[in-house]
Amino acid sequence: MKMKILIVEDEPKTAHSLKTYLEEACDAEIDCAFDGYSGKRFAQQNHYDIILTDVVLPHINGIELCRQLRELHIKVPILMLSALYQPEDKVVGLNAGADDYLSKPFDFQELVARLQALMRRANNTIIAQNKLTFADLTIDLSSLEVWRNNTKIILTPKEFALLEFLVRNPNRVIPKAEILESVWGLNEDINTNVVEVYVNYIRNKVDKNFDQKLIHTHFGIGYILKNKN
Repeated sequence: MKMKILIVEDEPKTAHSLKTYLEEACDAEIDCAFDGYSGKRFAQQNHYDIILTDVVLPHINGIELCRQLRELHIKVPILMLSALYQPEDKVVGLNAGADDYLSKPFDFQELVARLQALMRRANNTIIAQNKLTFADLTIDLSSLEVWRNNTKIILTPKEFALLEFLVRNPNRVIPKAEILESVWGLNEDINTNVVEVYVNYIRNKVDKNFDQKLIHTHFGIGYILKNKN
């Protein structure tokens, strides 16, 4: 079955170039939307394996489009493309729910490699049929549900991925850079503030209302999942 990709790009020439290259390089089926509103409608009405979106778009910009899709519980991997290349720009995009961020101009081979990495991560989550447990925390990898002490915890897709990574690596201090690379697929020099923000998100959901705290900060390095202070 062909990979199905949605491209949301307001420059017709750029959209055409992306469509032509990805159709051949990935043997993919491509839909194009030329503004954020149309991109949202396409994403709601069709199933896609990947969404590529520019940041600067008419009607709804790429950041807001990403945020709205996540609020609609659309879990498709999103790769954000933008001429805005400062680390803080990437952090904003990732915080909105994007799975990866690629600055323009980019190499088409790198784009394909990132798309393939996103697909591998998505497929690994879908085919897993087991559960991960730590203390009184349970992650069901088939239903994508999280429970703690019989209380269901609602997480966004990226929060889920981060918690899953922590549970797969318990009782060791994990550097922020390693978390950034493993969960977001980024290994470049980017502000790791996005990791801090998302750890705070899942702490508020997983630890805040429970006496025993599981996620601990190792100052200056990263985080550790453990069930004792």
